[in-house]
Amino acid sequence: MTLALFALGLLTPFVWMVLSSLKSSNEVFAVPIAWLPETFVWSNYIDILSRADMLTWIRNTLFLATSVTFLQVLTGSFAAYGFARIRFPGRDALFLVYIGTIAVPWQSYMIPQFILLSNLKVSNTLWAIILLQAFGAFGVFLMKQYYETIPEELSEAARLDGLSEYGIWRRIMLPLSVPALASLTLLTFVNTWNDYLGPLIYLRDPDLWTIQLGLKSFASNLYDTNYALLFAGLTISVIPIAVIFLLGQKYFIEGLATSGLKG
Repeated sequence: MTLALFALGLLTPFVWMVLSSLKSSNEVFAVPIAWLPETFVWSNYIDILSRADMLTWIRNTLFLATSVTFLQVLTGSFAAYGFARIRFPGRDALFLVYIGTIAVPWQSYMIPQFILLSNLKVSNTLWAIILLQAFGAFGVFLMKQYYETIPEELSEAARLDGLSEYGIWRRIMLPLSVPALASLTLLTFVNTWNDYLGPLIYLRDPDLWTIQLGLKSFASNLYDTNYALLFAGLTISVIPIAVIFLLGQKYFIEGLATSGLKG
């Protein structure tokens, strides 16, 4: 019963957003609040697609989310294998220092990053966001924790059979780590899809805007914004995340649970 109440509380804003996307603009903040619209205005979805450059925003966001997710899963799983299975001097200290970067707020070093990427001539390009987020300490931590739950005897047997460390990572560790990979994929994709500050700083050309920047520009001010259309755009932006989570929730929960078995 308690979980049902929590679930209801979490779903209420989402339901209100979807229902508001089907109202007329004047009905959205009407007093008293009317949950159901008097007439379902399905044309709001057609209007937001025609009046705003939604398809471009979705394309840019999808490209960034897919690219960053692929790179973070690749680099995170590969680096985690080194920390979990390769013995070298200073390994544990290096791992602690690297993981410690999670506690450093991005705002404290975003200005040096901006100067660096501007000098590299990638500012105001999608490459700026990809280069910034291609590596992530959280992904390394998550994958290392999962790798340590896999018996090391498998790696030793593979070495005796002549398999290289790269081969062990690709042919043994990755296939056995599907839940953790799914968790990292989902978390990274959602974080990149919802990112607002990074694109706000680096993407100044409207043709490069993500869906978060686009919808913010659509809401110009409190008095002339058509909130019914805005909620229609927000609903469209949530659909990919909802679909991905529904498809991967089994592996997501399993991956997070198993990755926490060892500290």
